Amino acid sequence: MITFWQQENNKLIHLEKEELDLGKKTWIDARSVTRDDIKILEQEYHVSQEHILDILDQDEMSRIEPDDEYTLFIFRLPLFNPENDVTYLTIPLGIVLFSDKIITICWTDCEVLKDVSSNRIKNISIENFLTFILKIMSRTDSNFLRYLKEINRRTITIQGELQMSVKNNELIQLFNLEKSLEYFTTSLKSNQLLIEKLSKMKGIYLDEDQKDFLEDIAIDNRQAIEMTDIYSNILSGMMDAFASVISNNLNIVMKRLTVVSLVLNVPTLIVSFFGMNIQLPFANSGWIGTICVSSICLVATFLASLILKEKPVREKRKKKKKTKVKAI
Repeated sequence: MITFWQQENNKLIHLEKEELDLGKKTWIDARSVTRDDIKILEQEYHVSQEHILDILDQDEMSRIEPDDEYTLFIFRLPLFNPENDVTYLTIPLGIVLFSDKIITICWTDCEVLKDVSSNRIKNISIENFLTFILKIMSRTDSNFLRYLKEINRRTITIQGELQMSVKNNELIQLFNLEKSLEYFTTSLKSNQLLIEKLSKMKGIYLDEDQKDFLEDIAIDNRQAIEMTDIYSNILSGMMDAFASVISNNLNIVMKRLTVVSLVLNVPTLIVSFFGMNIQLPFANSGWIGTICVSSICLVATFLASLILKEKPVREKRKKKKKTKVKAI
C-alpha cells in the first residue's frame, strides 16, 4: 500500500495523491508492497526494478548506492512478530532519495515507520531529507536497544522456568532468542558500515548539526552491538548450563522410577513363582499367612521410602555442616 505525506504545521499529514501540493516536498510511504505497488514505483517514479527487488529481499544488507536520478539507502530495522517462532527479526528498509520527494519501501509494516507516520518522533520534518533519514536511523537504534532489553527480560523469565524443567520447551525458546540476537548482530554491524560510509561519501553534504547527530547515531549503534554480543554470550552459556540441568533432572526422575519398578518386581516375582501349580505357604494357616504377607509389604514399602529419601537427607546434612562451618 502506498500513502502520501506532506508537512503542515510541523506535523506530517496524510493526503490523497490528488490533494498533494506540488510545491512542497513529499514523503511516499510504500509498506506491505504488492505487485501493483511495484508497477507504480517503476512506471510513475522510475525506481529501478532491480533496486526494488533488493529492498524486498529479506536478507539484503545495508548499503548506499547512487543512481542517475536518485540515491538509494538500504538499512535494516528491528521487527517484533509474535506469531513467528523467532519473535524478534530484522528487515530491510529502502529509502529512495529524490530532489523533491523521498520514498520509503518495505515489504511489511514495522514499528519504526508507524512512529514516523504517527508523529511520535520529536521534531521530525521532511523539509530536509537527510535529517529525515537520520531521524529514522536514530529511531531504529532506539528500537534495537528496547528489543534487546525485552529479550533480556524474557531470558530471565525462562531461566526461572528451566530450573525445575525436564522438557525442551524452554531450551527451544532460548534457542529462538539466540537466533534473534544473531540477526540483530548481523544487522547492526551492517548498519554501522552504512553510517561510516554516509559520513565519508562524496555527493552527500552534512552540516555540523547533522554530523553531530550522525555521530550520536553511531554511538547508539555501537552500544547496541556491544549489548547484543554480551547477551548472546550469556545466553549461549546459559543454554549449555541448563541443558545439563535438564539432563540431571531427568536422571533424578528415572532413578525414582527405577526404584519403584524394582520394589514392584519383588511381589510380581513371588506371585509368578507360586502361580506355577505350587502350593502357597501359609495357605491353611489362617491369619498367620495374612500377617506374614502384610509384614513383607510393609518392609518393602519402608525400604523403598528410605531409598527415595536418601538424597534429600544427605543434602540436609551437607547444608547443616556448611552452616556449622560458617558459624565457626
